[in-house]
Amino acid sequence: MTDNRDGTGQADAASERPIFEALLTPYRSLGRRGFNILMAFVGGVSLVTGIAFVAKGAWPVFGFFGVDVLLIWWAFRASYRSARARELVTVSRTDLAIRKISPRGEVRETHHNPFWARFKVDRHDEIGITRMSVDSKTASTEIGGFLNPDDRESFAREFNRALLTAKGR
Repeated sequence: MTDNRDGTGQADAASERPIFEALLTPYRSLGRRGFNILMAFVGGVSLVTGIAFVAKGAWPVFGFFGVDVLLIWWAFRASYRSARARELVTVSRTDLAIRKISPRGEVRETHHNPFWARFKVDRHDEIGITRMSVDSKTASTEIGGFLNPDDRESFAREFNRALLTAKGR
């Protein structure tokens, strides 16, 4: 085994250079423009239907159509807020870092020694990967919980390859 330190006791640049780096972000299929179009459509349908109920004398129903529009807007807003979550996964020969950024911007970072780290993948026969985590002596860190099944598969394949490279296998 070679010592990756120079004469000053510092790790050399090759051992600190990332072998793998991935920024994981939640997927949202409806962009800002699509959201605006959807809300205009839902609001328009609710307005027209509400006016029809008012014309027939059922004026209390009109308010419920507005509540529906507000609930749909609130649900999408909560979904877009949760989409601000991020996970940065970096693997080098000396460190495996997982940096989680919550939708509020709170940062939590865990570090594992790549030689002791074990990549654990839970699978379901029909769904595919249901959970991924990095386990070591001191900690267990779940990663990619918000990814869709296809992205979990591709991330797991590449991350496992990088982890094996870091271990020298």
